[in-house]
Amino acid sequence: MTSSTASRPLQVALLGAGIMGAAMARNLLKAGHRVTVWNRTPERAQALAADGARFAVDPAEAVRDADLILTILLDGPAVLAALRDAAPALRPGTVWAQCSTVGLEALDGLAAFAAEHGLLLVDSPVLGTRQPAEAGQLTVLAAGPAEARPLADQVFDVIGASTRWLAEDAAGGAATRLKLVLNGWVLTLVNGTAEALTLAEGLGVDPQAFLDTVAGGGLDVPYLQAKGRAMLSADFTPSFTLDAALKDARLIAAAGEQAGVVLDLAPAAVTRLARAQAQGHGAEDMAASWFASRPS
Repeated sequence: MTSSTASRPLQVALLGAGIMGAAMARNLLKAGHRVTVWNRTPERAQALAADGARFAVDPAEAVRDADLILTILLDGPAVLAALRDAAPALRPGTVWAQCSTVGLEALDGLAAFAAEHGLLLVDSPVLGTRQPAEAGQLTVLAAGPAEARPLADQVFDVIGASTRWLAEDAAGGAATRLKLVLNGWVLTLVNGTAEALTLAEGLGVDPQAFLDTVAGGGLDVPYLQAKGRAMLSADFTPSFTLDAALKDARLIAAAGEQAGVVLDLAPAAVTRLARAQAQGHGAEDMAASWFASRPS
């Protein structure tokens, strides 16, 4: 825990009760914070009542009297729509921890909304999937004003293993820019693993032999082994959905174009993941990239 952590329980409004949001809510409740949850699919938010969360029928009800608002929705438009619906109940000075991966263009709109309503925006995308989220072991990338940090750190200390404060201006995009770089590397690993395994099969090589040969050596990483095992066992239980990975690939490709750098892998990831999505694998884990190398 950081030195900023206080003993007073916080009233947290959590908008988004998907894989990541539900895990965050449960950890915050276990830590003694009060959590009100809203989700576009009400059943997901209602399911958290058994853990002690309060269900809100709309975003305005969720944020009313909140010390901190935490958003963890699919993309920038979904986040902005939820906050617009919450606008009648927003109070100036409330800390808003925006934990979704939204990209640079959407961040501009969120920062403008925060400024219009006097919210203390902390751009705080998180690195990790289902298992780290459930264990409270996410990495939080944060950029926001110093006055927001005491409350934000109380939440980040619960949902994450570490927090990297990168800047005091959320609108500058320091946290989002780093998140796009990191997600680009994650997609490279996942898609590279999928292609290596399917190439092995196509060449008549036991794909497990590939994983065994690199295991423990300089070419090995834990993520390769984890996703490789998932692909070979056909276990595509979502830890991070292919739909969300495709969204991120598009954000990365757009950011590269905006920055004037030539990216080949990000646009290729868009094509590959979109092919797997068209085959019906969007709601499965992003390891379902494996299907993109196979005839539909």
